[in-house]
Amino acid sequence: MVELESNRVKANKFALIWNEIVTTFREEDIISDQEVELLQLPLNSWEIRVIRWPCFLLGNELLRALDLATDLYDAPDSWLWYKICKNEYRRCAVIETYDCVKYLMLHKLIKSNTEEHSILKTLFREIDHSIVTEKLTKTFRMIALLQIHSKLIKLVELLLEPNKSVNEIANAMQSLYAIVVPYLFKAKTMDQLREYGLAPKSRFAMARWLFKNAVESLDPSNKDFYMQVKRLHTILTTRDSMHTIPVNNEARRRLAFFSNSLFMKMPRAPQVKKMIAFSVLTPVNDEDVLYSKETLKTKNEDGISILYYLQTIYDDEWKNFIERMRREGMVTADEIWTTKLRDLRLWASYRGQTFARTVRGMMYYYRALLLLAFLDSSTETDITITKEEEGIALMKYTYVVSCQKYWEHKAIGDPRAEEIIDLLKHNEALRMAYVDQVSTGRDEKEYYSVLIMYERQLQREVEIYRIKLPGPMNIGEGKPENQNHGIVFTRGDAVQTIDMNQDNYFEEALEIRNLLEEFKNHHGIHRPTILGVREHIFSGSVSSVAWFMSAQETSFVTLFQRLFANPLKIRMHYGHPDVFDRLWFMTRGGLSKASKVINISEDIFAGFNCTLRGGSVTHHEYIQVGKGRDLGLNQISTFEAKIACGSGEQFLSRDVYRLGQRLDFFRMLSFFHTTIGYFFNTTVIILSVYGFLWGQLYLALSGVENSILGYDKNSKKALSAVINQDLIIQFGLFTTLPAILESYVENGFLEAIWEFLFMQLQLSTVFYTFSMGTRAHFFGRTILHGGAKYRQTGRNFVVQHTSFAENYRLYARSHFIKAIEFGLILMVYATYTPSAKLTFFYIDMSLTCWLLVLSWIFAPFLFNPSGFDWLKTVDDFDNFMNWIWHRGGIFAKATESWESWWYKDQHHLVTTSLWGKLLEIILNLRFFFFQYEIVSHLGISGQSRSVLVYLWSWIFIFAAFGIYLTMSYVRNNYGAKKHIYVRLAEFLLMVLGILLVIALKQFTAFRYVDIFISLLAFIPTGWGLLSIAPVFQPLLRHTRLWDSVVSLARYYEIMFGVIVMGPVAILSWMPGFQSMQTRILFNDAFSKGLQMFKIITHKVHQKDF
Repeated sequence: MVELESNRVKANKFALIWNEIVTTFREEDIISDQEVELLQLPLNSWEIRVIRWPCFLLGNELLRALDLATDLYDAPDSWLWYKICKNEYRRCAVIETYDCVKYLMLHKLIKSNTEEHSILKTLFREIDHSIVTEKLTKTFRMIALLQIHSKLIKLVELLLEPNKSVNEIANAMQSLYAIVVPYLFKAKTMDQLREYGLAPKSRFAMARWLFKNAVESLDPSNKDFYMQVKRLHTILTTRDSMHTIPVNNEARRRLAFFSNSLFMKMPRAPQVKKMIAFSVLTPVNDEDVLYSKETLKTKNEDGISILYYLQTIYDDEWKNFIERMRREGMVTADEIWTTKLRDLRLWASYRGQTFARTVRGMMYYYRALLLLAFLDSSTETDITITKEEEGIALMKYTYVVSCQKYWEHKAIGDPRAEEIIDLLKHNEALRMAYVDQVSTGRDEKEYYSVLIMYERQLQREVEIYRIKLPGPMNIGEGKPENQNHGIVFTRGDAVQTIDMNQDNYFEEALEIRNLLEEFKNHHGIHRPTILGVREHIFSGSVSSVAWFMSAQETSFVTLFQRLFANPLKIRMHYGHPDVFDRLWFMTRGGLSKASKVINISEDIFAGFNCTLRGGSVTHHEYIQVGKGRDLGLNQISTFEAKIACGSGEQFLSRDVYRLGQRLDFFRMLSFFHTTIGYFFNTTVIILSVYGFLWGQLYLALSGVENSILGYDKNSKKALSAVINQDLIIQFGLFTTLPAILESYVENGFLEAIWEFLFMQLQLSTVFYTFSMGTRAHFFGRTILHGGAKYRQTGRNFVVQHTSFAENYRLYARSHFIKAIEFGLILMVYATYTPSAKLTFFYIDMSLTCWLLVLSWIFAPFLFNPSGFDWLKTVDDFDNFMNWIWHRGGIFAKATESWESWWYKDQHHLVTTSLWGKLLEIILNLRFFFFQYEIVSHLGISGQSRSVLVYLWSWIFIFAAFGIYLTMSYVRNNYGAKKHIYVRLAEFLLMVLGILLVIALKQFTAFRYVDIFISLLAFIPTGWGLLSIAPVFQPLLRHTRLWDSVVSLARYYEIMFGVIVMGPVAILSWMPGFQSMQTRILFNDAFSKGLQMFKIITHKVHQKDF
């Protein structure tokens, strides 16, 4: 028997776990077959005495050891062995190679009871003895090792050839022996070699083939033998280190995190049968289960299919997938759409944010518990998992998905129903809960909550429980209702809440036993009731926008969560993969509050409930769960709007009020700034921009600025320095700092600096500044008017161009109009302040504000595929005008008709409270102040600030509005049949205007520039009136005046659209700007070889398989 090293026994168990991790990597196609061989940790075999490290760790260590042996050929054995053992991998490589060659010669290649076998046995005994007595360098010539090494490589390569013969092997053995016997020994003659049994007894045996009849016939089907020989060949021939293995970045990241987590502080894991039982709960609504064949093949308007996009983004993983399919029997490329179609759909779905990906990830828990249960009870001879171990795993883990629309999908024959059943079929621990509707009469229905599983013996799904409900389930918000519906079917003492866009990893699932043990430990004075878990955002590689969102989320789910949990002790539940004490929560109101509107951000209310009832929330970094985020700017903005509206409702909730009353002072401050305070501060920043710009405008138009500062340059420099220090926050620069700090902690200082610079080059500041506007707008609107609602974002891949009409619907109120207002103020300020004409004072004062304006206008185009393509810009404007002028009707959708969208967008002003309406009116009075200041600078007014001048301006507005009403009446009544009347009215209006201008020029101080200044004053006033008008919609809706309001609003929307589209059209016309924009948007994909510019511009054909 060969004596193993003491740590070799534990290494055998670890090898089973490690190899299973590598196997899951291969199943996920993030490593290739060759990388599997390099990563696997072989089990104990061939009487090898040391840990058989993966080949990628051994690398070129054997060749380095040979170099040491030849350099130190006359050094003592102890010194040579000391130099070799300075590297543990080098020591193991030397011993494994020797033991492997020894076993190969004596037990696999050479027949026993032959003279050749006896010679080799004596040779290895002599080598072993010299090693024990430390006389290796004295007995053998170290220089001969290089020749032996080359001959040994030839022998191993011959063994790996498919059509080798016994004679060829014998010839290779003879060639190797001819080097070993004459040259390896230093002081032995041939007679001495014969005497010691190291050479044939016959003197003529050396002249012939010594191993001619001594070689065993090898079995070509012996996979274990060839796997061992191939590993030996890798160790012998590798000349370079394998630091780049595995090549895939995701595989490297996962291995690095798992390896590091093994050295983190965590509770000791119990046996599986003694661990805390737990369940995972996932609510599912209307999301994709699997990508269908049609979805994968269908091209968008740019000629790009989802499959081609995935092939390009995940190029190495696609090659690994094809390699796996060929190994599993695929012969031709067409089979990928026939016999291998399910594998293709799964491969694509596992790279999107689909239900199938979530199920695969969560079922890794069951797979991990099976393996761990096997290791708990197995012996050295056990090789398969038994029914008992499967039963233990099923007792300790259940995965429940609550599919609230499964019954509807099944009733209408939706493919998603069959796809869910297929997932049940392939995942033994998966259970599905849904609400069944049973008709009992003409108009009566009964509702049942049903839990089903797939019975493999019956080959169909079977019901486990059926519970009658008092009525329909969906009376509150969808997701929390779905969670409350499914939690009754969970089992065990803990439950992990998982969203539909999450993933899990097998290597992380191995540590779930350690995590659950945290419930038994005190963290402070209490045991935890919620265990927070780290997240990895896996959706950051698709585009620059997805990367910015990923960086922002990564810092929140790691750096911030650690801070919230300790030392602030104020961490809540934020919809992450937290693990709940199931019994504690079920006896204290459940996981989720589901009231309409107020609980739209249902996740955090579980944290509020936990804290109010004396629970404790912790955070743990040694385990992670994957999470996907929104991929396009529109998706991200919709998500930000949902979160901002939810925070606004939290601001008004009783839970926040009670927490503010009961927390101590320091925790109360921490609670504020980690929840609603973040959105409140963002809103204050944007309001400060309003206050700054309107204040500067007043100072400039009233002459106060010039009278105070005059031409004192020092005073102006001091003022600009103070203001810029405050307003640089709005630049969005500070928003990137948490992501940079997290990168510094995870990857180091230089990597963090490089990432920061790279993000700036990709215009991350524009993105974060734009996001600030989204959060401030929707948070403020919710505070003023309420009416938060769930916004379905969708997380599909974004390679399709978004039309300007769609962008206008999303961003007109939150960004475009505000940016136009800021830009107008800045231009008026530049016109009327004398300082701007003489110094750089204006630039210093307004730089960050102009950057905000440009960010809010251009971000939807910069981060939109083909956002600056000339043809698409022309099409977008035509589409926008068609949408504006489409009258629609009562059933017209907001995407079809501007009028329908306008009514929907102003609806919150109809339903708001009296205070909300008053505040809306007060806020819009700023436009009337603007009018007052501008008309006082008209030449016709003589620079008078009299109220009479302001009243005359209102008379002019009402007169202009009366003319507009008159012309509208003429067009509506005579435009179709008596068009001459319309022409006559227009002619009279033109004559009246000319006469008015002549009269004013003759009798007053009127200047022609006053016409443009008047427009500058009256157009904002008109918009202020239009903004106030919806407040009085119930009173005006059925009057003729309301039709004029809607008509005038349409012209204003056209004007805003033209102002926004004008600069975009100019940039689209400029050559090269489109390619630069594509580079900014898809730069990360470019670094992986993605030619996105060609994709977007129709120049790439479908990739060959």
